[in-house]
Amino acid sequence: MRYELGDDIADTKAPGGPIEQRWDRRRFEARLVNPANRRRHTVIVVGTGLAGASAGATLAEQGYRVVQFCVQDSPRRAHSVAAQGGINAAKNYRNDGDSVYRLFYDTVKGGDFRARESNVYRLAQISEQIIDQAVAQGVPFAREYGGLLDTRSFGGVQVQRTFYARGQTGQQLLMGAYQALSRQIDAGAVEMHPRTEMLDLVVVDGRARGIVARDLVTGRITTHLADVVVLATGGYGNLFYLSTNAKGSNATAVWRAHKRGAYLANPCYTQIHPTCIPRSGEHQSKLTLMSESLRNDGRIWVPARKGDDRAPADIPEAERDYYLERLYPSFGNLVPRDIASRAAKNRCDEGYGVGPGGLGVYLDFADAIARLGRPAVEARYGNLFDMYERITAEDPYRVPMRIYPAIHYTMGGLWVDYDLQSTVPGLFVIGEANFSDHGANRLGASALMQGLADGYFVLPPALGDYLAGADLDDVAPGHPAVVAGEAEVTERLDRLLSTRGSRTVDSFHRELGMLMWDHCGMSRNAEGLGKALERVPELRAEFWREVIVPGSGEQLNQELEKAARVADFLELAELLLLDALEREESCGGHFREEHQTPDGEARRDDAAFSHVSAWEYGQTPVLHREKLEFDYVHPTQRSYT
Repeated sequence: MRYELGDDIADTKAPGGPIEQRWDRRRFEARLVNPANRRRHTVIVVGTGLAGASAGATLAEQGYRVVQFCVQDSPRRAHSVAAQGGINAAKNYRNDGDSVYRLFYDTVKGGDFRARESNVYRLAQISEQIIDQAVAQGVPFAREYGGLLDTRSFGGVQVQRTFYARGQTGQQLLMGAYQALSRQIDAGAVEMHPRTEMLDLVVVDGRARGIVARDLVTGRITTHLADVVVLATGGYGNLFYLSTNAKGSNATAVWRAHKRGAYLANPCYTQIHPTCIPRSGEHQSKLTLMSESLRNDGRIWVPARKGDDRAPADIPEAERDYYLERLYPSFGNLVPRDIASRAAKNRCDEGYGVGPGGLGVYLDFADAIARLGRPAVEARYGNLFDMYERITAEDPYRVPMRIYPAIHYTMGGLWVDYDLQSTVPGLFVIGEANFSDHGANRLGASALMQGLADGYFVLPPALGDYLAGADLDDVAPGHPAVVAGEAEVTERLDRLLSTRGSRTVDSFHRELGMLMWDHCGMSRNAEGLGKALERVPELRAEFWREVIVPGSGEQLNQELEKAARVADFLELAELLLLDALEREESCGGHFREEHQTPDGEARRDDAAFSHVSAWEYGQTPVLHREKLEFDYVHPTQRSYT
């Protein structure tokens, strides 16, 4: 696949001056919409996870008319509930040296120096407000004996800044946002559309003015118009088929927006999470994540001898390799996710892995139970241990858990400026759907932080600034852009239903996922990426020729839903591979085998690739580059030893 180089782009909304003052300066310079005028504006919010629910509740509270779309039957089922371990904030309750600046530093370093400094510092500043907001909503964070909120450590840091609600942090935070959103629904300020999926973006006179959506129960195609569209639809990890994402998580909203003019940034940056329950066979449709918080007290090891198939209890301490503690003594089991994932893969590739196929390492709590006692371990992780036992039929209190890396989060997403606005004016993108805050690797417990920061605090003033300066005429339902959008969606669905081939949607998705995992997963090389770039267009052509979708479009039809999403994955995959091939360096979880240090660590090329890759859609994709400037955290070879 070929591409063209376009003009460089820049984030023109990012303010200058001392980094500590930039967010305050931007908020002061933002134009305002007075409360009476807000009632005249309609805002579409697509998604009801942490980013979407917090945005919808906040905008409605401010007086905007909010029309919100939820692909599930209730916002409570958004994938945000799956986040287990915690949310970061620079409160320094432990008095262990944490600060806004340290959270900023850790995040830029953890992202392998591929994130914007201004965005990351703002995120660190807002982190303190998020905790206060959540506590005021009644989120039941764990507390220590003295009454302060309790914290624990996560990978890539040496302080305890992660606030948590046992192993249900995402669920509890979502319930807080959902309560606020429900209040606005009851007040009539939010018009909620459950079981409804966005299938296209309506662009009029160069501005985002609405969406085309399908009612997943009746199959009805409708267009909804507004002054602003906000996408809060999550990431595209399910492109890989086996991932830790909920099966409903998809890339359709983001990909449709990309095809309407929104640049897609850094699509090859996909996160590998090190503590997933290993796959158990071809029957699986998804994987299950065990929280990174388990690495606080669990020790990761493999047998010191290759092919040692003894039960873990029969392997003496002297014959165990606690390889993270050996390789990275300063951080030990709490190295960042990309480091821990690659180390586990290396151990397994070299023959030291455990479990079926040797694709696993041990996460052992024997020392923690001996030190703290079983009741203390149960209090911290009991629901996670119960989940592991239900899935594996193994008791982790008695035998070590087995874990292996898996696709988890996507750092890539739609390109946005400092105001979270895409290259399509009026289209704002928040949470995991944008690319903005994590660079090449996300530190654990930062996803919840970013989603809530975007929804509660960053989007509202940015959206007001846009509306105060936008000249927006009414768009009629019969506008050519509306008619064309509905026609394209209908034709696409009809084509899927009429193909009547011989292969199921899942068979194509599984083949695509295996292809991507093998050639663009934890490690990649030019030869493998080239092979995948040849195969994906062939697979896409086979899909449109051979897929079979039973049923009709005038009813609940989950096979049709899946088919439309896999069709988009088959297009996105090609761009992801192209981005991975073009980026001739290793950084974060993007490990190019041609670019590594003598001891096997990732080797960046700051001279050539210290930029964001922003792709413009076209028959031939166009690559625009945004140069990254580092004035406060200067890029160095990451070291966790």
